[in-house]
Amino acid sequence: MTKQIIFAFTLAVTLGIFAFTVNRLISFFRFTKPSCQIKDFWKRTLLTIEVAFGQTKIFRKPVVGLAHALVFWGFCFILFGSVEMIIDGLFRVEKSLKVFGPVYDFIMAAGDIFALVIAILIIFFLVRRIYGHIKRFEGIEMKPSSHKDANLSLTLILLLMISLMDMNIGYVGFSISEGTAIEGKYPVAGLLLPLFGSMSAHDFKMVYEVSWWVHILLIFLFANYLPYSKHFHVFLSVPNVFLTRLEPLGKLPNMDSITREVRLMMDPEAAFQAIPEPAVVERFGVKDAEDSTWKNYFDSLSCTQCGRCTSVCPANITGKRLSPRKIMMDLRSRMKEKGPNMVKYGKDFNDNRSLLRDFITEEEIWACTTCNACAKECPVNINHPTLIVDMRRYLVMEEASAPGELKIVFNNIENNGAPWQYSSEDRLNWVKDLELNTK
Repeated sequence: MTKQIIFAFTLAVTLGIFAFTVNRLISFFRFTKPSCQIKDFWKRTLLTIEVAFGQTKIFRKPVVGLAHALVFWGFCFILFGSVEMIIDGLFRVEKSLKVFGPVYDFIMAAGDIFALVIAILIIFFLVRRIYGHIKRFEGIEMKPSSHKDANLSLTLILLLMISLMDMNIGYVGFSISEGTAIEGKYPVAGLLLPLFGSMSAHDFKMVYEVSWWVHILLIFLFANYLPYSKHFHVFLSVPNVFLTRLEPLGKLPNMDSITREVRLMMDPEAAFQAIPEPAVVERFGVKDAEDSTWKNYFDSLSCTQCGRCTSVCPANITGKRLSPRKIMMDLRSRMKEKGPNMVKYGKDFNDNRSLLRDFITEEEIWACTTCNACAKECPVNINHPTLIVDMRRYLVMEEASAPGELKIVFNNIENNGAPWQYSSEDRLNWVKDLELNTK
């Protein structure tokens, strides 16, 4: 009974802290702008199965991709056992999900095998991060705290796997010593059990109990650490893929109010027709975190900081300051900085700082070619160019600020109706002296 009470209290504290964190993030989302409508659920479901659960995009780097996919798939099986532990802890039962029979045996066996596989892969990831000097793990946005965060997250996962293996060994050893039935299959635990052959049933029971508590407490700790870590994608990657913008990557979203004005310019007669007035635009484009859409902010929280986007960015490769990863990290950091004050003082709170310029420079966003290589490469389908273009939109439409070459183009479009410096009447002058074969 004491164990049950302690567990229930610990679970309540964990859920309370987690609920506080989620509520805090939801309050930040309320300041963001609307995004695309969520429809085509069947298409989104298939995309989620392919990209999120199938991990297809991660396999563009075959070796590391397979390692990461194995960790993800392993967690899917291990999650089943974690749910069982919560049920067992709350209701003072043992192996409560054994009623699933052969399915239970398969999942427990898979979880036991994956615990060892994941532990080995996590050690590989840690060594690779610390000693491998991987180029895409570096960059001006990757501060020492970012590396420490990644190493801490990987260490917690390693401890989770070790405690799970110890728990399974303790359970199998105790059951064999007592002559009781073993619920589920544990091939790795059975393989390692001879290493503990001299232990008594009491010792195995102690290993099981201690490991059980260590494992579940690490789960609770990890769950509440994730929202403040780069590994928040453990929770958000699957829903972020489901919420993917389904239009072609090359299609840049327009502002409805501007589209309406352009249509009126092209068809003045439409001004006399019943055209609904668009909502009042508070600001054109994105200057600060609250100007971004909720999907942009969701992208920033889902970012794994893997650097795959930056590693394929042609601007970054050629030495420009632009790093698509940094754009996402900066949005998350800025909202983390300003969000609590907006909650406290309202959306009009001003700290004389902004996402644009204080976090992201004009040089960075104008370096983007909108080739969408970053969005194509991202394993969780983050769309970086939409945010970058919206920041450009702010500079052009609110401040009339743009590189000199673009200003010339804008002036030509305004004066001549085309990007060139001569009028429409002179556009075909270049063909006058050409000998054209009309036969």
